[in-house]
Amino acid sequence: MEYREERKYLCSDYELEILKHRLRAILPYDTHQEDDCYLIRSLYFDTRDDQCFYENEAGVDNRKKYRIRTYNNSDQKIRFEIKEKSHSKTKKTSYALSREECDLFIAGNYRPDIGSSSVLNRIAIEEHLHLLRPVVTVEYERTAFTYPIGNVRITFDRNLSASPDVSAFFAEHPVKYPVMPAHFHVLEVKYDELLPDFISQTLELNQLNQTSCSKYYLCRKACDTMDIL
Repeated sequence: MEYREERKYLCSDYELEILKHRLRAILPYDTHQEDDCYLIRSLYFDTRDDQCFYENEAGVDNRKKYRIRTYNNSDQKIRFEIKEKSHSKTKKTSYALSREECDLFIAGNYRPDIGSSSVLNRIAIEEHLHLLRPVVTVEYERTAFTYPIGNVRITFDRNLSASPDVSAFFAEHPVKYPVMPAHFHVLEVKYDELLPDFISQTLELNQLNQTSCSKYYLCRKACDTMDIL
């Protein structure tokens, strides 16, 4: 996948409701979305010296994030994802994992086979070279709209929460901390080259606040604050 444009905004309940009604009139929901929204839970990895966290804090142009992602609290579809950012553009590489492989990655016990060229083997080598380990679970409810021209994807991510207990990644009700201010959520707009004018005009709200902070960074900060308290 090539690099894509990605814009993020902080939105209130009221603003998201306005945008939801506007977008439903012109765009379909994501084909994988069965209801009004679905649950995303991601387990983020970082190096021993928290390189990903501090690069995000410093606004480093070229950086990577590593995560394992599940949907609707199920282990039937598990993805290992590497998200790369370069000069405000992003791309995501995604690989399917079995539950057994996922457990091994979380425990740090997936041993690379030097003679193998498989995708999982390359991830495992990177994990061991950079001393990656799981550090925080990020969870939120997502509503997604799509448009084929420009590969447009617009998502509402509500009720962002964080859990420092990485061992409870597959638990039904892990201990979680709220991350965003009350009644505020995240709007993301992603596209390849061009955002069609009619979509751009539909998204126009006078007081949308664009942000560069990642969910991973916000959730790590939230967990650190709760540890201090």
